[in-house]
Amino acid sequence: MKDIQSSPADVSIAIDRVGIKSLRLPLTVKDREHGSQHTVAEVDLAVDLPAQFKGTHMSRFVEALEGWKAGLDYQGFKELVADVRERLEAQNAHVTMRFPYFMRRSSPASGAVSNMDYACTVQGDLVGQRFSMTLGVEVPVMTVCPCSLAISDQGAHSQRTVVRARCRFKGFMWLEELIAMAEGAGSSPVYSLLKREDEKHVTEAAFANPCFVEDVVRGVAKALEEHPRVTWYSVDVESFESIHNHCAVAGIERTKG
Repeated sequence: MKDIQSSPADVSIAIDRVGIKSLRLPLTVKDREHGSQHTVAEVDLAVDLPAQFKGTHMSRFVEALEGWKAGLDYQGFKELVADVRERLEAQNAHVTMRFPYFMRRSSPASGAVSNMDYACTVQGDLVGQRFSMTLGVEVPVMTVCPCSLAISDQGAHSQRTVVRARCRFKGFMWLEELIAMAEGAGSSPVYSLLKREDEKHVTEAAFANPCFVEDVVRGVAKALEEHPRVTWYSVDVESFESIHNHCAVAGIERTKG
């Protein structure tokens, strides 16, 4: 059968990334408490395409995923990205997996247990001979405004804030480690299940620990800076302000060493 994709391109311009997006895949990820957990990933796969070729072979991306039997660790993920590059006869390959990760959390006063889900990302990039793996989490926290608390006779405004932390590392990194860093930087973690005694505890604890969006991003960055296995990190914090018609944001990105 005629291979149209390998025929000459009408416009001879190289493409940086071409591939497929939002393919769903059953996935098993490592769980620090239970060993592993099953989830569903949404996967993006892409390669570069030289200027002389009309198109890439989209089916080969799916074949690479179907043939992947290794685990979601550095070596296993590298094998997948390398296989994508080899099958597509490319110079560079990129794979991103987004998935929900669940943790059983106890409410702070009542001890009631419920599931909390966190949006997580694993990204692999093989550019030439250099492979990098990036782990990311999106974690909600509560923040209480220090300025509002200082100038008000009663109360202060508070809001949900989202911490998006990504890092590259040596060896192995637990998702739970990144989640704990993010939660520890806010005024309080948030919970799926709170009884009245829990609401009282969370409110009082948060008001005793007010923080700006700047405080949150610095707190997460400090934890990542001090982590011995982290080599690069990026932290973005977005506060969905309760008394403003806008969000407050802050970001830090660093290569260590």
